[in-house]
Amino acid sequence: MTLCRHFNGYKPCGKSRVCDSSCAFLDQPQVSILLIHLGALGAVLRSTSLIEPIKRKLPSSRITWVTQAPAHRLLQGHPLIDRVLTTSEMDLLKLKALEFDIGFVVDKSLEASAIARITQIDQTYGFLANPRTGAIEPATPAANELWEIGLSDEKKFFQNKKSEVQLQIEALELGPYQRSEYSVHLTHEERIESDKRTQTWRQAHDQPVIGINTGCSDHLPAKKLSISFHRQIIQEMISVGYKNIVLLGGPEDAVRNQEIGRELGVVQSPTDKGLRDGLVSANACDIILTGDSLGMHMGIGLRKHIIAWFGPTCAHEIELYDRGQVILSKAPCGPCWKRSCQKSLMCYDQVSLDEIMAAISNGTKQWQTKLSSFKQPFSETFFSVSPVSNI
Repeated sequence: MTLCRHFNGYKPCGKSRVCDSSCAFLDQPQVSILLIHLGALGAVLRSTSLIEPIKRKLPSSRITWVTQAPAHRLLQGHPLIDRVLTTSEMDLLKLKALEFDIGFVVDKSLEASAIARITQIDQTYGFLANPRTGAIEPATPAANELWEIGLSDEKKFFQNKKSEVQLQIEALELGPYQRSEYSVHLTHEERIESDKRTQTWRQAHDQPVIGINTGCSDHLPAKKLSISFHRQIIQEMISVGYKNIVLLGGPEDAVRNQEIGRELGVVQSPTDKGLRDGLVSANACDIILTGDSLGMHMGIGLRKHIIAWFGPTCAHEIELYDRGQVILSKAPCGPCWKRSCQKSLMCYDQVSLDEIMAAISNGTKQWQTKLSSFKQPFSETFFSVSPVSNI
């Protein structure tokens, strides 16, 4: 019984009164997997697309995921992740007590490689550091393509046409790419709260709730539109009759969002309640307008219609799963992945308002088509029901 997924050895698992072979919840995984992805918040969410291929190739597996705080909050309570650990000293100590059949190292970093090196893993896929030089190298030949793309701007910006999801699945030898979706899990309580927000935010019941995700990571500030352009977009939306407009963001966006929405009558979503609450707000929307950011990945994972604009980063690396539209900046120098730029005319200044409005109109029409395809009468909560994770 000690091999059961639910057995911990120091207290009842809470699923059954008995702990023997007659237990209806007995589940003994045959393969132990360590997945190491420490990267940016949005990238960690994107890597949940690895769960489905892992379970398809290794259905009887136990998954331990190591990431950096606070990304672990995005993975909390996921029914297919057995253990979530961070890079804290205490959690790394826990790893020393464990052994794994397979390790998937997603990050190309010394930190991720070090975690793999200090852990007992029989076979590693992805990337490892050369112990003599510290240079990152493919753990197996399958990771060569993704590795080489990272070493060449020409390959990354222009030659590669695969999404990052596809490249990761192929690099980790998880079988042929089948457009596996992100796997984002919301609790029952989070779904209820999301439904409440949709009801509150849907002032016009014949219109979708449109979230505008205004921020991005400080590492690449050019991935967000200016305050003035955000206001221009909202003013144009209001002028053609849109009413259900919500500003999305985190703590770093609170003051900025207040300025963007000043005297425009838009909804200010909570920005100070943490990552899980951010998922709740994103799920309360039907359409999300965003840059290449955590908010975009939240929307993709929650199966929303995404309108994503791109300037310094690569649009072809993002998979929208046929639910949305990509808008490219007209800047001739993009993509560039530069963390700073001193050009007088920035890439975010060269995004077309007409293209954004056309994309919003198209997304609205698709939402209305879905609405009319259901025979039952429309209710306020109908389109606010949270999607289930792809499990």
